[in-house]
Amino acid sequence: MTQEDIGQGQDDSQETFISHLVELRSRLLKAVVAVLVVFAVLFIYPGASKIYDFLAQPMLASLPTGTRMIATGVITPFMVPIKVTLMAAFVISLPVVLYQAWAFVAPGLYTHERRLALPLILSSTLLFLLGMAFCYFVVFRTVFHFIATFAPQSITPAPDIEAYLSFVMTMFIAFGVTFEVPVIVVLLVKTGLVTVAKLKSVRGYVIVGAFIIAAVVTPPDVLSQFMLAFPLCLLFELGVLVASMVSRKSAKAESAGELTASDTSSDN
Repeated sequence: MTQEDIGQGQDDSQETFISHLVELRSRLLKAVVAVLVVFAVLFIYPGASKIYDFLAQPMLASLPTGTRMIATGVITPFMVPIKVTLMAAFVISLPVVLYQAWAFVAPGLYTHERRLALPLILSSTLLFLLGMAFCYFVVFRTVFHFIATFAPQSITPAPDIEAYLSFVMTMFIAFGVTFEVPVIVVLLVKTGLVTVAKLKSVRGYVIVGAFIIAAVVTPPDVLSQFMLAFPLCLLFELGVLVASMVSRKSAKAESAGELTASDTSSDN
């Protein structure tokens, strides 16, 4: 190989790297534009204040009649609804964001990897949204009602809206990630990092780990910890079940391919 060939190879590598950076910038720009467009629409209708009011409904329903949440910061009444609207815009435009990510990495994947990637993106998006919905409609209402009934009569709860938003974001992320467990389990088995038999053998450790994670992430009450740990255990079992089905299907496909190859060789 001559010096000229080496220089030509370096130039090609540099051009490929630059083209990847340009493609990445284009994909990121499209994702950001999608989020901003949805944010602008939500800001106009139904409006940032109404979106925050919807998010605050589980807490407001547990407060005494006539009690409202408070804002201790000067610009908090403006910034918190903006943050909530931006969060809602990101969630709504999540399919577009994930599609842009998939479109960026898809050219570098094999055909069977592309077939696996798209269902994983769709299922992970759906499961994350289901986790957030479960947290909002079930966990928040149950936990806030429990805290309100447990609080002494001499106390009038008046939660700060910024602290409430921080709590809601933490819980949404915790439950959204928790609902991704089936996808993670299937990926671990599909990539060969673990086997279904191994996952079944560590079931007891998973249950203990689920309650430890719930104790760290959720508020220090038994009810919310149980409401995170129990779905985590169920979703782990669901992931093991799906992984078993996928493994059996792959084994059947491989055996069928081997039989076809042997028949072909025998005919020859």
